Amino acid sequence: MSKHQGPAAGETGDKTTHFGFRDVPENQKASMVREVFDTVASKYDVMNDLMSGGIHRLWKDSFINELKPRADMRLIDVAGGTGDIAFRFLKRGGGAVTVCDINYEMLHVGRDRAANHGILKNIDWMVGDAQKLPLPDQSMDAYTIAFGIRNVTRVDEALREAYRVLKPGGRFLCLEFSKVVVPGFDKIYDMYSFKLLPEIGRFIAGNREAYQYLAESIRQFPDQETFAQMIRNAGFGRVRYRNLSGGIAAIHSGWRI
Repeated sequence: MSKHQGPAAGETGDKTTHFGFRDVPENQKASMVREVFDTVASKYDVMNDLMSGGIHRLWKDSFINELKPRADMRLIDVAGGTGDIAFRFLKRGGGAVTVCDINYEMLHVGRDRAANHGILKNIDWMVGDAQKLPLPDQSMDAYTIAFGIRNVTRVDEALREAYRVLKPGGRFLCLEFSKVVVPGFDKIYDMYSFKLLPEIGRFIAGNREAYQYLAESIRQFPDQETFAQMIRNAGFGRVRYRNLSGGIAAIHSGWRI
């Protein structure tokens, strides 16, 4: 074996997980995901508009409507580097928000956007891992994560961390791509995801592979019912979900009780 080749995933006995459609050692996934978002951070918001035709903005508005921000509410927004959810939270009257993201480049984009919009108060930026949040127990009124949890190595650990940092009565909300439930639409969506999306990524962000990974990661994520049960297993009560755009995305919610 040459020095440029390592053992295949699992050959060393290490636990593996998926990175798109590939199996990789668990201890390598976080750095691989970080590299993906390092390369697309500056174009991330433009790509979101192109990928969804702007519909992601409506999904995020609906997400914040579900949260019902209050002036006394303290929110932790995980994997929220570019600030989309945090800005909406504050605009809707939320009290204070901490944006936590494992990727510094995404946070850098978010801080610049906040400054450009004059959003300087009641917002903090923190580098941190969803599986081990740098926050005290029962310190937050609400926890949000939008289009981030499917990139986490161990989703069950991230859900337990969400439960840990929420106060009793705290709200958990997750917006994530999900499983299409409209018959026939799934084939059209697959064609778009695997043929067109990577080429848009190549043309706009200069990185076809990153958007190939993102399309694959969506297909690897659990369906609505399976993910709802994972949230229950983490301790949350009153768990439910609502499909958006025929199941392309879904909002899952639960309460720490």
